[in-house]
Amino acid sequence: MLVTGGAGFIGSNFVLQRIAAGDRVVNLDKLTYAGNLGNLDSVKSHPDHIFVQGDIGDSALVQCLLQTHRPQALVNFAAESHVDRSIISPEEFIFTNVVGTFRLLHESLNYYRTIDSKAQSRFRFLHVSTDEVYGSLSQTAPAFTESKAYEPNSPYSASKAGSDHLVRAYHHTYGLPTLTTNCSNNYGPHQFPEKLIPLIILNALKGEPLPIYGDGLNVRDWLYVGDHCEAIGLVLEKGAAGETYNIGGDSEKTNIDVVTTICSIMDECHPEGAPHKRLITYVKDRPGHDRRYAIDASRIKRELGWQPRETFHSGIRRTVEWYLSSSAWIHEVTSGDYRNWIAANYNSRGAAKDSAR
Repeated sequence: MLVTGGAGFIGSNFVLQRIAAGDRVVNLDKLTYAGNLGNLDSVKSHPDHIFVQGDIGDSALVQCLLQTHRPQALVNFAAESHVDRSIISPEEFIFTNVVGTFRLLHESLNYYRTIDSKAQSRFRFLHVSTDEVYGSLSQTAPAFTESKAYEPNSPYSASKAGSDHLVRAYHHTYGLPTLTTNCSNNYGPHQFPEKLIPLIILNALKGEPLPIYGDGLNVRDWLYVGDHCEAIGLVLEKGAAGETYNIGGDSEKTNIDVVTTICSIMDECHPEGAPHKRLITYVKDRPGHDRRYAIDASRIKRELGWQPRETFHSGIRRTVEWYLSSSAWIHEVTSGDYRNWIAANYNSRGAAKDSAR
């Protein structure tokens, strides 16, 4: 299979799973700030892993990879994915998430038309997307189902919504056998520390402030990355072409609950910094911050038999322990560029409150 964005957080976890399962993976990644070959150290010499550095927007390269390796599937993880970055630099999100996905679809369709009917019956284009395309929920509203209308509220979610619509259009207009998955918030090993959970773990480890947007009561459904990757594999194997599957972790938590849970685990695993809760600092909220996301994953459970293996408490403990044992990886990814980004995004917001409530 051809995997795009396979050196990033979710993509690298998926690649490692597929290699372990005996698949041959051609891995195309641009290696932007969030892509890291260190995520793939365990398979860097594996004969079934072929890494290619490049851009999904490079049509000639994508065409070459498809024609050379003749994959039975293309799984698209490649995306700009951080909401705060999309607010500051939306153009990059439009180019990668919309134009890049279009070029992948176009070259995949051209390739699909060249293969025989047996190969066509096996081929799938699987597009990995987000629950953020559905918009924001009230505290009492039902969770997002696959039939929920799209209401994106940030440049990031709007760009992903655009790419989702293109995937749907290429199936209904041209007959390309596509699949789309919309997942809730992922966490786990190899997540770049601009996202909430690794940011909190690393700041707690250094004794630095733990920034919480607004009142800390925004709600997200949390999904362990290994469970997400297993679900994607199942959709690829058994999903119906042209369909969408929501993937969630059945773990709705407020941001402040997530952070205090991490603090408790850090108190146990890194007691010299305890109590870590004293580091919690409320900062100015993100513009247009959606209040609540929640995924109804009943379809993939009912039709494909998927269930998450990790509870939030088991998954978050595994995650904290991984970061505490991965100092070399942390040192590699927290470069000057990363420190500059954190300073620009958080220091400018200031502390809305001096300490945890």
